[in-house]
Amino acid sequence: MAAFVVSPLKMGPLLVLWLAVCLSGSWAVDRGNFKTCDQSAFCKRQRALKPGQSPYRALLETLELTNTKLTLQLINDNNKVRLLLELYRLQGNMTRVKINELKPLKPRFEVPDVLINDPPTEPLSLLSRDENGVVLSLGADSQRLIVSAKPFRLDIMEGREVLLSLNSRGLLAFEHLRIRKDTKVNPEGTENKEETEAANEPAEGEEKAKEDEKVEDGMWEETFKSHTDSKPNGPSSISLDFSLPGVENVYGIPEHADSLKLKATDGGDPYRLFNLDVFQYEVFNPMALYGAIPVMLSHSAQRTMGIFWLNAAETWVDISSNTAGKTVFGQMLDYVQGSSETPQTDVRWISESGIIDVFIMLGPTPTDVFSQYASLTGTQAFPPLSALAYHQCRWNYNDQEDVAAVDQGFDDHDIPYDFIWLDIEHTDGKRYFTWDPHKFPQPKDMLQGLLDKRRKMVTIVDPHIKVDSSYKIHNEIRSKGFYVKSKDGGDYEGWCWPGNSGYPDFTNPEMRAWWASMFAYDQYEGSMENMYTWNDMNEPSVFNGPEVTMHKDALHGNWENRDLHNLYGFYVQRATAEGLIERSGGVERPFVLARAFFAGSQRYGAVWTGDNAAEWDHLKISIPMCLSLGLVGVSFCGADVGGFFKSPSTELLVRWYQTGAYQPFFRAHAHLDTPRREPWLFGPENTALIREAVRQRYALLPYWYQLFYHAHHSGQPVMRPLWVEYPQDTATFSMDDQFLLGRDLLVHPVTEEGARGVTAYLPGKGEVWFDVHTFQKHNGAQNLYIPVTISSIPVFQRGGSIIPRKARVRRSSSCMEHDPYTLFVALSPKRFAQGELYIDDGHTFNFDKQKQFIHRRFSFANNALSSRNLAPGSQFTTFSWIEKIVILGASKPSKATLKTPDGKESLLEFEFDASMSVLTLRKPGVNAGLDWTVVLQ
Repeated sequence: MAAFVVSPLKMGPLLVLWLAVCLSGSWAVDRGNFKTCDQSAFCKRQRALKPGQSPYRALLETLELTNTKLTLQLINDNNKVRLLLELYRLQGNMTRVKINELKPLKPRFEVPDVLINDPPTEPLSLLSRDENGVVLSLGADSQRLIVSAKPFRLDIMEGREVLLSLNSRGLLAFEHLRIRKDTKVNPEGTENKEETEAANEPAEGEEKAKEDEKVEDGMWEETFKSHTDSKPNGPSSISLDFSLPGVENVYGIPEHADSLKLKATDGGDPYRLFNLDVFQYEVFNPMALYGAIPVMLSHSAQRTMGIFWLNAAETWVDISSNTAGKTVFGQMLDYVQGSSETPQTDVRWISESGIIDVFIMLGPTPTDVFSQYASLTGTQAFPPLSALAYHQCRWNYNDQEDVAAVDQGFDDHDIPYDFIWLDIEHTDGKRYFTWDPHKFPQPKDMLQGLLDKRRKMVTIVDPHIKVDSSYKIHNEIRSKGFYVKSKDGGDYEGWCWPGNSGYPDFTNPEMRAWWASMFAYDQYEGSMENMYTWNDMNEPSVFNGPEVTMHKDALHGNWENRDLHNLYGFYVQRATAEGLIERSGGVERPFVLARAFFAGSQRYGAVWTGDNAAEWDHLKISIPMCLSLGLVGVSFCGADVGGFFKSPSTELLVRWYQTGAYQPFFRAHAHLDTPRREPWLFGPENTALIREAVRQRYALLPYWYQLFYHAHHSGQPVMRPLWVEYPQDTATFSMDDQFLLGRDLLVHPVTEEGARGVTAYLPGKGEVWFDVHTFQKHNGAQNLYIPVTISSIPVFQRGGSIIPRKARVRRSSSCMEHDPYTLFVALSPKRFAQGELYIDDGHTFNFDKQKQFIHRRFSFANNALSSRNLAPGSQFTTFSWIEKIVILGASKPSKATLKTPDGKESLLEFEFDASMSVLTLRKPGVNAGLDWTVVLQ
């Protein structure tokens, strides 16, 4: 839920009145509440630096090379401050570059807990060295790292090709920590001149700076609206530029409500990464939103690479390109006239504090980059199967009777669902871990009623805690000293849903352990094993704070919020997920949804795109927003179906269900002030359309589950842009109105109001695609116009694939556990197909700890379809069997024979539709976990 911003003085007694006014007013982002680069002193300062000769020089005489790294000092010739450069060659074709002050006045923040381990290194070898620089070998494929001394510059090359350059535009800028000369006083109130001068003495071997550095506005104090940031450490920002020759397309750095392909930022604001609670955000702009993942991918037909800027402070990213803004005609003219200008994209990262710690992932394929990033920050948590089904939510279901009525409504209208959600009104006065004693007097009875139908619940637990001496959670956090502190050392307090609130310091591992313990069944009164958790407002949201968030000079132990702001939401979700695991004794997989996130958040659960609106543009933007997250590790992404704010037309609501059914996280949600919108409230025709979309989701759950299993194991995104699978097809590079699920399903949702047709691009020269609804075959490498009606969801299965489905859709996914499978075999032009089936218990860690799972390979070749075991060491049994096999692009056989390992053979009944070349084999009846072969003759 978004914040509503008011003066802190008016919130107490007028809270209810204020909410009423806000809720009835116009809904749109107030840009004035959020900074532009010009209003952010460090961004303005850094952006004022223009490309040119860098003042930094490498001191080659300080070079040291060990088995694990190269170290080298850099000096800024303008102010004589020295930096320490560390270079690492990492396993898996990655390079790490770290730059810090050689002798900082105090330690600078380095991001902990995001990397899953200390990345393993490989030896760097020195190839050559002279007074101009050094050349190092990066091992495979004649890759070299060239360090130029004056000015300092890094180039990574492969053969004669420059893959990437650092500081080639001279925009490395490292603001060293310093003492504020104009206000340094001792306790007696007089200036301590000796101490000041000593602190500014140059490091050994340095000359003293020729002139004092200019003090600019915003270096030591900064005011935005009514808020003043005290900046006790002064200026500390960092910047570095990267040049990518041959690259025109860059992606990633979520979260922004913008196109998949990132735009050039010349003439506008840079993309901003700073976790914020943005009230009904606008689409197609670079404003910061709820989460921040500082990872960018570059892609060309030749290579995919990645840049991971490991910094949790406020960050701005500038992008420029020598082809940006050229019209198609201009590009054609270049081609005709033989323009020799190589396309190039330049990227500049600017962060407010911390150090430069950047991982360069050299690919060369998209799959390689995903694996490289996963090796650093981990993979998507493997969710319980039910979490991939449909979720029903609103702010708020009123009471236990309301929950029971909605639950029954799904049964009455034959619409499956797995989770019903409770927002903040279910608590006792916005005290999390509690229940309203009048509205939810018997929570266990309510949960048991859901459990009897094999359904589940999610309750909200936000990270702002009501300051109330009668509230156990608050008292324990305060007594243990676990709250974030203000700059003056007292507990930091701000306004959020409960009114005056404290903010637990989730960066403290002791606080996280305590928080996790609060999810135990004997601590969280009324909770049961079918209750899971939603962490909202975890940016953190502070209604009366600067930019609706925490003051940057608030303290987390020894560190300012400024240094680690973007990590707060990551830690909240981590502590909550660990709590759900601990309450089951480490047996059950958790499900936690969070709004704010950072690199590594994929390890702890799902995210969603926040407080969107019931507008067609918000439906459209959900696709690139989730695609961008998938590219940087977060596969479990979705958008509020129907839009959180405002009320959708019935057409928009139906189209949103049809789109959401094919996005990873599938949840309907709505604002407190909107009319109710359960799926059956819009007339029988629309109910039927929504029912069909939801049923399509449930039928495909075996495929979704398999995709998440692979995401968990390899880091490959579940929902992916077409260029990931067709990396040389330039037509796909900027597409973000259609997408792939895994390799084998292509989805082009209808996202235009009143649409009568859509044009889908089917990739792959020499490939074929089958409409999953009609089984019509289409050739690849074409733009296909598809007439649509309100019931249409254009989805295509790739020829050469086999996809398992469950045709018997029941009230919840758990009720379908033992149901049989139907295999859809889509033949390639060479009459070949391949696919997989993954089965486990759907909810525990036994798949990992005890190897209790089934993983099968299906292959169709030489007129035979076989099932083989991909995991001989695993142990699991299933009651599910193969009920039907549908082969698309088939020929009519004279007979079909099922062969099993015990030597038995049996003839199968079949039907053949000659008009569509579809062969249907009835009731093979073989267990889904066994070896078998079907031979067509």
